[in-house]
Amino acid sequence: MAKKTRKPESATHASANESSATKRGRKPKTAKTPPTTAERLGSVVKSCRKIMRKDKGLNGDLDRLPMLTWIMFLKFLDDMEQIEESDAKMKKARYHSAIESPYRWRDWAAKENGITGPELLSFITQEKTRRPDGTEGPGLLKYLGTLQNGKGSRRQVIGTVFGGADGTGGGITSRMQSGYLLRDVINAVNSINFLQQDELFTLGFLYESMLREMRDAAGDSGEFYTPRPVVRFMVDAVDPRLGEVVLDPACGTGGFLVEAFSHLQKQAKSVQQRETLQSTSIRGGEPKSLPYLLCQMNLLLHGVERPQIDPANSLDVKVTELGDKDRVDAILTNPPFGGEEERGILSNFPADMQTTETAMLFLQLIMRKLRRAPKPGRAAVIVPNGTLFGDGVCAKIKEDLILNYNLHTIVRLPQGVFEPYTPIPTNVLFFEAGEPTRTIWYYELALPEGRKKYTKTQPMQFEEFAACLKWFKQARRTESTTAENGKGWAWKVDMAAKVAEAKKKAAPHWKEADAARERASFCEKQAREAAADAVALRKTGGASSAIDALWDREKALKDKAKAELATAKAEQEAGDAVYWPIFNLDIKNPFSAEALEHLPPETLADSIAQKSMRISAIMDEVKAILGSPASANANTSTAAISVGAGA
Repeated sequence: MAKKTRKPESATHASANESSATKRGRKPKTAKTPPTTAERLGSVVKSCRKIMRKDKGLNGDLDRLPMLTWIMFLKFLDDMEQIEESDAKMKKARYHSAIESPYRWRDWAAKENGITGPELLSFITQEKTRRPDGTEGPGLLKYLGTLQNGKGSRRQVIGTVFGGADGTGGGITSRMQSGYLLRDVINAVNSINFLQQDELFTLGFLYESMLREMRDAAGDSGEFYTPRPVVRFMVDAVDPRLGEVVLDPACGTGGFLVEAFSHLQKQAKSVQQRETLQSTSIRGGEPKSLPYLLCQMNLLLHGVERPQIDPANSLDVKVTELGDKDRVDAILTNPPFGGEEERGILSNFPADMQTTETAMLFLQLIMRKLRRAPKPGRAAVIVPNGTLFGDGVCAKIKEDLILNYNLHTIVRLPQGVFEPYTPIPTNVLFFEAGEPTRTIWYYELALPEGRKKYTKTQPMQFEEFAACLKWFKQARRTESTTAENGKGWAWKVDMAAKVAEAKKKAAPHWKEADAARERASFCEKQAREAAADAVALRKTGGASSAIDALWDREKALKDKAKAELATAKAEQEAGDAVYWPIFNLDIKNPFSAEALEHLPPETLADSIAQKSMRISAIMDEVKAILGSPASANANTSTAAISVGAGA
């Protein structure tokens, strides 16, 4: 006799429900659709944040996100190391975990009913504590903060994250006061499988949204997030190629590096290409412990297996000593501006280019970090308006940029791109190593119709860069006199001609200044000789009249030297007044309504004539199209529409 197969209990109940529901004339209930990966992970992250809101030790997202990040970081790391350990066993090779027992996630966090409450807090935060295996030793954060094992190693990364870049303990802390709530968070994070590609992909997007929220919570002190549309535009414009090295020396949470990695990932088709992508393509620098941690996590979540982020200050290197081995193919960055660097950092820069303004120091570093050959390196750098019009040392740095690099494009971003965090207008400089600048193209992005500026609730969208990107990549660019249909204004400045003209006009003044300084130097030398002769004559008992004459000669020569120096100063200033203003790169849009109001009548007339000619040419094209046989059937309806419109 055949054995009957027992239905699962859930199936029996479902069948019964369907039967009874059918008898009562109702539609049977359908099984609830299981949540998608995005929904489940979103729920996990939301649950963690909800739990953390209950803890009195955490004040807002500025406390919660870093805490959640380092917890996720340890789970991610343990997932990776367990796979690597299994692979090593299969190959019969020895494996050394970066984190030793009993500090691995699997040792203290993976069990749902593991240590909790005060015991958990003590294990994580105390200098010395009773560990989960029953032995005495350093607490978790203390242990992790002391890990070191060679620059760039996994242990060194962990030590930097948890101990601070200088190893003095200025790194990660735990501010949660309830060990029971902390256990709930750990259990929730433990449900994430960081080795599942779809989970990793989704977590990357979730993490970016949390970084945006963290930036919002930071307010004026936020240094965490460059708007993604701006980042994506800059990466697409620079277009890094597989095999090239991309650097962000002020990488913050890694937005540029994540986008560059994604851009390069599309080009990696073979195993060898993917290895190149992972091993040599992406580099960054971030000295602050919190952004360093956030950056490491951001890159890991987006598929970078071995993030190469230097925890030292990128400016702490003598720029004059940088060689080919230090240079890269592409630099994408939004360096901090408005801040000041310590005096010790300034000595790394040439004496006539030392400034406490951080943005200008980074600009010098970026220039010298670009590869010279075989293919010139290229950069896209966000700078405030002050960089464009700054004088003094700022102008000297821009002279170096213009004369020794090709600053080919300046994209002027619309008002409010970074608001409400800063109202400062910003620009993107695009330049390359190798050739001096000849022509600078300007492109001013227009705000969407009806908008005065961007806001937190109505931010910039990547689609608004479409016309600019198309124009940027054209082999032959053209000026754009109007901003219509999503386009911006475009114009060019013949920088080579401006430099040549300025040098030509300034040269006579500088030549005279040099000559006057030489004459002053000669007079000072003669004055010293006259004084020496007077002293010698006095010692030998010479006539007083002769001695007085020598002192009178000394005074006359000193006065003449003083007059020559005054002449030199005046001539130098006259030459400088002609030359240095050309490095004011804050060139206003010549096609804006404000600019047109101040144009001479003849220039306005020429502009109107040019537009009339263009309109006439377009009308001729339309007439030619309407006159073709293919459009004969459309002529009648077009005429009717025209009459209707005229009526």
